[in-house]
Amino acid sequence: MTVSLGKIGIWQHESLLTGEVAAELEELGYGAIWIGGSPDGELGVVERLLDATKAIPVATGIVNMWKDDAATVAASYHRIAARHPGRFLLGVGIGHPEHTRVYQKPYDKIVSYLDELDAAGVPADERVLAALGPKVLKLSAERARGAHPYLTVPAHTREAREILGPDKLLAPEQKVVLDTDPDRARSVGRPAIELYLGLDNYVRNLKRLGYTDEDVAKPGSDRLVDALALHGDAETIARGLNAHLEAGADHITVQASGGDPLRTYRELAKVLF
Repeated sequence: MTVSLGKIGIWQHESLLTGEVAAELEELGYGAIWIGGSPDGELGVVERLLDATKAIPVATGIVNMWKDDAATVAASYHRIAARHPGRFLLGVGIGHPEHTRVYQKPYDKIVSYLDELDAAGVPADERVLAALGPKVLKLSAERARGAHPYLTVPAHTREAREILGPDKLLAPEQKVVLDTDPDRARSVGRPAIELYLGLDNYVRNLKRLGYTDEDVAKPGSDRLVDALALHGDAETIARGLNAHLEAGADHITVQASGGDPLRTYRELAKVLF
């Protein structure tokens, strides 16, 4: 049973996702809940959120291949899929070389991990890959349902769609700040972006998309921050999200920045659904 995600989902660290929050997000009309922050391979948080809701799917964004072995993750997938059929999408990826001492030959790691998931009976159409560059995007089309790019812009979405082809899932993440004051909004969005400007894979991807050395130098230029953390009122943010859909995304995972993300999701729901 293929998981149906809808057009707009939310992406939040698991520490902010209680059962009560998940139930409200479902009532607001969001199509999926993506759990960020490299959730543990036992995936108890996925089961808790599914138990607390009626029909909304839950996805991982992402389980880190270096941190959690494929056998553990596969067992968790089967447990959850049996309990909540058609409601769990397994997102996996390799994380960042700066965050692990054993990070070697990342592409080979992805391939071998997918081989292990195959051997354990995890269906390819029930998993997605974290992917930025062309090589892993192509692998996402060949070995998974599609791709879940993080920290991207519509220009990347357009390129990713060309690589994936017309029939594969493309679900980019987009940060948003519900604030019409540009300086105040940038002060909220910039810290979350600056963190990734020390990671080579994200920096290379942004430069490939046309951002300059000055743009990607910490803490990030206003131009870069405005693109990666959309800000404004709900209608303005909705237009920015729609740019990803027009560029070829099937589903957008919205990550609200700031001290009250649930307020942002409530306000956005009024114009999105």
